[in-house]
Amino acid sequence: MHKVILVLSDALRYDIAKANMGYLGHLVEKRLATLYRISGELPSMSRPMYETIHTGLPSHEHGLVANSINRLSNKPNLFQVISQAGKVTAAAAYYWFSELYNRSPYNPIEDREVDNPSLPIQHGRFYETDEYPDRELFASAANLIRRFTPDYLLLHPMGMDYHGETYGSDSKEYRSHAVHQDAWLAPLIQDWIQNGYIILVSGDHGINSDGIHGGTTREQREVPLFCIHPSGKGMGESDVAVSQLQVAPTILKLLDVPIPSTMKSPPFAF
Repeated sequence: MHKVILVLSDALRYDIAKANMGYLGHLVEKRLATLYRISGELPSMSRPMYETIHTGLPSHEHGLVANSINRLSNKPNLFQVISQAGKVTAAAAYYWFSELYNRSPYNPIEDREVDNPSLPIQHGRFYETDEYPDRELFASAANLIRRFTPDYLLLHPMGMDYHGETYGSDSKEYRSHAVHQDAWLAPLIQDWIQNGYIILVSGDHGINSDGIHGGTTREQREVPLFCIHPSGKGMGESDVAVSQLQVAPTILKLLDVPIPSTMKSPPFAF
C-alpha cells in the first residue's frame, strides 16, 4: 500500500513536457521514472477530462460532455471511493474540482479552504482565476502534505492552460512555463519521494498553436504520464500505450482500495 500524488497540469502537451521539463526528463533518462504517452479521451476539454480521469469513464458514460455542465459527479470517483475506504484525501486545485466532488455551485467564501472529513475532498485549497500562480498553488499542496499526510492528493495547476490559451502552444511563453513548472516541482518531488509517495505527473488535454483545445488532433489530445516510485525503479521512456481510463483504477490499486465495477479498464504496470 502506498500514498499517491497526482499532478494534473492543465493543458500540458506530451511533446512540450518531454522537450522542456528537464528534471522529469532526468528521472526518465536515469530510469528512475517511467514516461508514458497518452492519447487523451474526448472532448479534449477540462471538466469532462477531470471527471474521466477521476471516474475511469469516457464522457458519454459519466455525462459531463462539456465545460458548461456544472453538477456534482454521480459516478464512483477517486475522492469518494478513497474517503469512504477510511483514507485521507486532499486537493490544491481549480474550483471546478470542488464543484465536481464537494459542493455545487462553488461558494468562494465557504469553499475556498475546507478541512472536513465528511467531504469527498477532505482537505481542499481551491482557486478561481486561470492566472493564479502555479508556484503559490504548489506551496499550498506542500503544506497540505506536511499537515495531513493525505493518502491521495491532487495538485492541479492552471499555468500551462493559461499561457497556451493566451499565447498559443508554439510560443516562448507556453514553452518557458513548462520549464518553470518543472523547476518548481523538482525540490517538492524530491521531498515527496523521500516521504514514500508515488507521484504521477500528467495533463488533462493538450492545446494547439491557436491556443485552442476541445478537438481531436494530436496537439489537443496527447499528454504525458510521468510515473515516479519511491523505490527509484523506473522503465524510462515506454512505448506502451496507456489510457486515461486506466488512471483511476491504477491509483486505487496502489492505495489498496477496492476498484468499483464501473472502472472497467485495467490498472497499468507500475
